[in-house]
Amino acid sequence: MKEKVVLAYSGGLDTTAVIPWLKETFGYEVICCCINCGQGEELEGLDERAKLSGASKLYIEDIVDDFCDNYIVPCVQAHAVYENKYLLGTAMARPAITKRLVEIARKEGAVAICHGATGKGNDQIRFELGIRALAPDIKIIAPWRMTDLWTMQSREDEIAYCKAHGIDLPFDASHSYSRDRNLWHISHEGLELEDPSKEPNYEHLLVLSVTPEKAPDEGEYVTMTFEKGVPKSINGVEMKVSDIIRKLNELGGKHGIGICDIVENRVVGMKSRGVYETPGGTILYEAHQQLEELVLDRATYEVKEEMGNKLSQVIYEGKWFTPLREAIQAFIESTQEYVTGEVKFKLYKGNIIKAGTTSPYSLYNESLASFTTGDLYDHHDASGFINLFGLPLKVRAMKMQELDKNNKK
Repeated sequence: MKEKVVLAYSGGLDTTAVIPWLKETFGYEVICCCINCGQGEELEGLDERAKLSGASKLYIEDIVDDFCDNYIVPCVQAHAVYENKYLLGTAMARPAITKRLVEIARKEGAVAICHGATGKGNDQIRFELGIRALAPDIKIIAPWRMTDLWTMQSREDEIAYCKAHGIDLPFDASHSYSRDRNLWHISHEGLELEDPSKEPNYEHLLVLSVTPEKAPDEGEYVTMTFEKGVPKSINGVEMKVSDIIRKLNELGGKHGIGICDIVENRVVGMKSRGVYETPGGTILYEAHQQLEELVLDRATYEVKEEMGNKLSQVIYEGKWFTPLREAIQAFIESTQEYVTGEVKFKLYKGNIIKAGTTSPYSLYNESLASFTTGDLYDHHDASGFINLFGLPLKVRAMKMQELDKNNKK
């Protein structure tokens, strides 16, 4: 009986060419596994294509709700943003995909898992750290790093290899953007984006969105509710998280929200430039943060911000299945106990404009914040506070005056 390998299969040219290569190079029985995180029409026709290419079986695993509930929501609650811009669309999805790949490998009794990530990117790290954490006994095959065995260097090479193995597929050698899509976002790399001095060709690039210039001239009001940091409804209609993201993608894309052009620092040490479309995610992050402004005290808010930044780095580097991620997430979840309320905002030409936020746990006190004197605040108390708060500054200034006077003698 042949040993089995589970291939993370997208249906694209790269992973299609990997199927006969795995059989020819290692003699494996190839089990293809396509993990649905919300790729949409990209999943059409995969079963026929995988089997035509030599796979013995294809799993199409729908993990959209798991992805939303257990990976996206914790990042929203943490406000985890890598390098102040990237909302972790690909980085969040990889551990969810890896977990299911390992589950299928266990079910099939596979000895190896193969992925098609290149040797220059972050995904190889994310997949492999996840596999090592969940299944240290399973071998990992990364064809693009095995240059002694994987000799194909271009799309033309892969097409020729497939044809030589009797696989005639509807791919051509034309170059296009390299994209990664799931329910949360779509990323774009390649072509003019490889030159940071060039403006993105948004006419050809955008998939989920329009540019702010092409957005409607009329703004649109949206109301959302949250319960313990989890989004619950849009405009009075309760929905599960995945449907909330779908609706926000529609609204955000329509109004030019969430288009991000970034030069980021990859884990492997190089800088790369990409454009991300995250219309719904951008709205969700902003709405959640508007509610937290009312509910969290200053000290908790400050530490939570630090933890959110740390979590973004941990996830970006592929360290989801670690005690550190679990510990940070536990802290974040403890801060969400009272993040409940309603957020209203207006979407207008790339902007999310506040239009009112309420919460039964709001710490905003009109009597304290008002310019008029309230019962809870005595202006005279500020004098003693400022004296103590500014004491280190005064002591230092007095010492500097003393030294200056001595130096002049």
